[in-house]
Order: sequence, then C-alpha cells, then structure tokens
Amino acid sequence: MDSEGTQDARGTQAGPVPRPAGPPQVPVAPPRPAHAPGMPPPPDGSAFLAWLRTARPETLPGIWRFGHRPRPEEEPERVPGRQLFSGALIAFLVGWLIWSLLWNGYLGGWWLLPLYAMIPDSWAEPHSFASVVVVYAYYVLVAGIIMVGVGRLGRWGEIWRRYGPPAWRRGPARDERPPAPEEDPAAWPALRAAGAADAADRLASDARAGLMRDVDHARIARAWQGVRTGRHSLATFTGAVLKDGAAACPHPSGARDLPVRQARHDLLTGQVRLGTTADDPRNPYAYRGTGLALGTELLGTSLLAVGPAGSGKTGGVVRPVAESLCLQALAGRAAVVVVGAAGAGLGPSDAYDVVVRIGSPDSVYDLDLYGGTTDPDEAAAVLAEALVGDLADPHPGSDSRRSTTVLAQLLGPFRAVHGRFPSVPELRQLLDGAPAPLAALRQGLEAAGQESLLRELDARERQMGHPGDVGGILADRVALLDRPAFAGFFDTSGQSRPFTLKAFDHPVRVRVDLPERGHADASRMLARLVLAQFTASVTVREDRSLFACLVLDDATGVITPESVRGIQRLRSANAGVLLTLRTLDDVPRPLRGPLLGATGCRMALSGVTPWDGQDFAEVWGKEWTEARDVTDRQIIAESPAGKAVHALRRAITGKAPTARAVTVRQVERERWSASELAHAVPAGHAVLSLTNVKGEHAPPLLVDLRE
Repeated sequence: MDSEGTQDARGTQAGPVPRPAGPPQVPVAPPRPAHAPGMPPPPDGSAFLAWLRTARPETLPGIWRFGHRPRPEEEPERVPGRQLFSGALIAFLVGWLIWSLLWNGYLGGWWLLPLYAMIPDSWAEPHSFASVVVVYAYYVLVAGIIMVGVGRLGRWGEIWRRYGPPAWRRGPARDERPPAPEEDPAAWPALRAAGAADAADRLASDARAGLMRDVDHARIARAWQGVRTGRHSLATFTGAVLKDGAAACPHPSGARDLPVRQARHDLLTGQVRLGTTADDPRNPYAYRGTGLALGTELLGTSLLAVGPAGSGKTGGVVRPVAESLCLQALAGRAAVVVVGAAGAGLGPSDAYDVVVRIGSPDSVYDLDLYGGTTDPDEAAAVLAEALVGDLADPHPGSDSRRSTTVLAQLLGPFRAVHGRFPSVPELRQLLDGAPAPLAALRQGLEAAGQESLLRELDARERQMGHPGDVGGILADRVALLDRPAFAGFFDTSGQSRPFTLKAFDHPVRVRVDLPERGHADASRMLARLVLAQFTASVTVREDRSLFACLVLDDATGVITPESVRGIQRLRSANAGVLLTLRTLDDVPRPLRGPLLGATGCRMALSGVTPWDGQDFAEVWGKEWTEARDVTDRQIIAESPAGKAVHALRRAITGKAPTARAVTVRQVERERWSASELAHAVPAGHAVLSLTNVKGEHAPPLLVDLRE
C-alpha cells in the first residue's frame, strides 16, 4: 500500500493525504500537573463542614442525634391501605354522583343562582366569549368544591403522602445554603465573641482546606472550654492556634486519630452508634427505626451487658465503646482503661498510650500492685479486695475488713523499714510467717524506734497461731502471682515502668491484657485489682471534668460487695464502668439485685437463659397495657330463611356463623418477660434499658446490633 494514501472503512484506497504548508509548528508543552503522579488530589473540607453543620437536635436518651428527625411520641392512627383506597374510590363515586345530579337538573337549578346574579343581561343574548368563560369557570369552581369536600372525606391527601411523590423521596431536602456566620459552627462564633477573631479565622481556614478532623475540632473545643473555666489563658490558647492551626493543643501522644475505626462516631455529641432500634410494637414509637447510641452521659451511670459467648458482647458493645473513649481521650475529654484477655479484639496496640501485657516478656509496662499509693492502709484495702474479695460474705453489707487488717499489719512495718512496699515473693513469705523475714523486719523497726509499728507486727505474729487466721488464705492467693510467668511483673524496686490508675487526671488510653490461658484464677484476681484501684482513685480526683471509664470485657469473679458499693459511687465522680458477663450465675445470688440496681444501663443479649431473664424482668418492672379479649359465639337461626342463609354461609366458608365480642381492659404486665428474653430476642439483637446522669431513662428497647 502506498504510504501516501489512506484506506476508508470499506477497504477502498483513498487519495493521498495533503501535507501542511509553511514552517513546522513548535509542540506546546502540556500543563504542569498540580500534584505528583500517583498521588491523590489534596482533599477539601466539604465533607468535614457538612458533618459539622448537620443538625443534632436534643432527643430522648440513647437516640443517635446526628441528622436525627424527631418522631411523635405516640403512633398516629394508620388506616390500612385497602381500606384507604376503597374509601377514596367511594368518595370519588359520591362526588361524581352529586355532580351528575346537579348537571342533569335532578336537584333543581338553585346552584346556578349565583351565576345568574353575576352575569349581566347584555351577555345573555347573543352569547359572548366573556359569558362562556365565566359560565365554565363557575362550573369548574362548583366541581372543585365538590372534589375538595369528597377528597377530605376520602383522605386523598393521605394517599398522596403515603403512595405519591412525597413518599418516593428518601430523606428531607437538604438546605445547601451556608448558614450565617454568627450561626455557622465552622466559623467558631464563640471565639469571635470572646475577641479571638484571628484564631477563629485560622481554624475556619483549616476546616475549609480539609486540614481539620473531627478529633481536632473536639480537642480544640475542649481547650476552649478550659479557657472559659479559667484553667488556661486566652493568650496562650490564641498563640497555639495561630501557630499550629488545627493541630493545636495536641494530645501528649501527638496522635490526632486512631489507626482504624470500626464503629460510627460523632465527637460533637460524644456518641458512638451501636445499632438500630427495631421497628417492634414493644418499642416506644419515638424510638422505632432510630439509631441507638451511647455517650458519656449514659456511661456515667455504668453499663452491664449479659449474654452467652458469641452473642456480640465484645464486637458489638465493648469494641465500639472502647474506640469511642479512645477518640475522646485524644480530644482531651476522657481517660479509659480497657481490661480483657490477650487477643480478645479490643483494638490495635497503636490505639492506646499504655499497653500492659501481664505475663508477656515483651510488655513495656508493668502494673502497680498497690495502685501508686504510699498509704499502707489504703494499699491494704485495695489489695485485700483483689485477693479475697470474692471469698467475703456475698451479702451487700459484708466486707473484707479482716484481710485488710492483716495486710496493713505487714505493709506498714515493711514500708517503714525499706521505704517501699514488699514484692510478691516478699509478701508471700511474710504472710506465710517465715521466721527470717519477720525477724529482719522486727530488727529494722527496733533500730528505727517504731514502737507503734512493732505493736502491729506483734499482733500479726500472735494471730498466726489462731485457727481462723486469714493470713494463710492470703498467702495462697498471693502464690497465684508468685509464678515464673509473672517473675518480671509487680516490681516495687523502681526498676520497671509500672502503670498506676492515679494517672486518671490525664487523658490516657490504657489496655491491660490478662493471661487467662493457664492463669484463670490470677486473671480474675488482677481484674478485681484493677476495678478496686479504679473505684478508689477516680473518687478522690481533684479535677473531675475528665470522664473516666473502665471497660472490663469479662467480669466473671469480679463482682463483690465492695465492688458494688464502689460502682454506686462512680456517678457523682464523673466516671463509669462497662461490665460484661456470660451469665448472671457468675455473680453470687445475693449480689445480682444490687448489681443491677447499681448500673443505670442494662443489656440482655440474645441467648440469655430464662433464669437470667427473670432477673432482668424483675428490675425492669411492669407497665399498664391494653388487653383485648375476643369471644366468638355461634349464631342460632330460628326462621327458615335464616337457616338457609346460615347453611349457604357454612358451605362457602366451612365454618359455622358466629358473632364476635371484643372486651378491652387495662392490665399490668412485665415489660419483657423471662420467656421473651430467652426465646423472642433474635440473633444479633439485644434488649437495652438506659439511664443518664440526669435521671432521664428509656424503657427496655429491642436493638439490632448488626445495623
């Protein structure tokens, strides 16, 4: 083929291609790319601004407020669709009949009198165009009045709203217009009103440029709250914002987000979404179909979740709540300790500031056995609760006072001599009554002239010979920690990095991994230790503006009379706990009622046993409900015609003619019975009751944790 020619689509040879005349054109270079090849374009702040400007109305406790549309408290009367369409059709036929009667003159000509009064005599003959228009306009007016009347009777408007275009829209039309500057949260109007306009401009600029996240907004809002309360100066806050912008006032770790998120969070309200409230008649109408979320105002009353293994306690409740509290810790609003078995799926290690892996040689941090206190009596009380709290009388009024006294008789003298508390092997020897350690301790006290502590040591030595002495039991429990796997832990010499719950004055994120495999008893004892230290430390904090929470993935063997009393004190200290149990049988029977009463939020997951459901049914109480009793009475026909009609009806329906009597009465029934909780809760669902720190509460709600 000739190189000068081309071939068309049909395969025929075309003529030569003409060459352009004139000098050759210089190729134009392509425009310079805005970013390096392979890199995504820089993000803008539209998504963040849309999130920030979304409405969050005040709602009932537990409702996901982000973009929520409030519903009426009572369900409106809903006419069945078949009845609605039949009524609309009958109304249309009635309107058509009335118009036909009027048009054909069967009802007289009275309805034309207003028309005759309006038309002048000069329009009558001959018929003018104006008269024709007025006449037919009057006909349309009369027909319209008839249609409006029958339309209201036939509920045409409800058909339009239920089945017409308004029902096709998935949601309300959003107002795309930006709000006014004084109402726009992205413009930081509070800062402008306080005279920090430069800082507000810098933050608004970073938000529009896509440099601000939800954690940054919550963290800076928390810092501004400190300025308003007088803890920080306005000049310091403004200088930090002008220097760093959205990265100002950072968390001590420097992190601005978690490595990964699995749940939906709204840091503007501090909520985490757990699921969707089922559209079930047992749920209040205002909650049906709405998102269900937890916040610090609900966790401040503590949460107890009960469900068998595999029901979704860890993945559906513990993990989202722990994730939310870690985000709030990055924002400077919370401190959290998450306790669970190693490998339980409580979040990656990068999501925490401190990870204590008890029994693992790779653990960077240690756990302080005495809670960071220097008071021997306080240390003895916490340690006694951890060691033998589960052996105390399970009735609510009992305690472990005898064990506390025994430990205080040894911890006080040892600290006076050595300047520290004893290690685990040393404490075990002292509780066993080993002669050499006790003699050395006595010699040190005599040399220091500690007469009062000598009397404590003498009392301990006298009690060792009594049959009811609890020192042997304490020594056996300490022996569970004096194992080779824990040899590098619970160090008191100052050579390790122990974590103490006294650090709850700061927004810290802590995870404690318990060695459940092969050390189940030691793990339960350590869980009691962390709970005891938590309740003892958060109630004596000076600054209670920081929400403190303990998340305990498995509270088996942890519930004691003292721990129940400690949980009851947390609400006033701006703190709370989240406890999970496989069954309430893991709690002593006398403590089940006090535990359910001490926690404001209670959750029963699918698969609970009927006897566990009975405890929940009792604490949730009863409510008045409407009961309908239907009675069918057979109709006896006496006349021949009636008997013939009844025979025909029986032949068609196959049933004898009956008359139905309905009796409606008010009865008091359980909100959720034990049988319903055990058998009527679908898989992946839970029944949850809520109470916030203000005392507002929500009745038991059936929640789908999978949505």
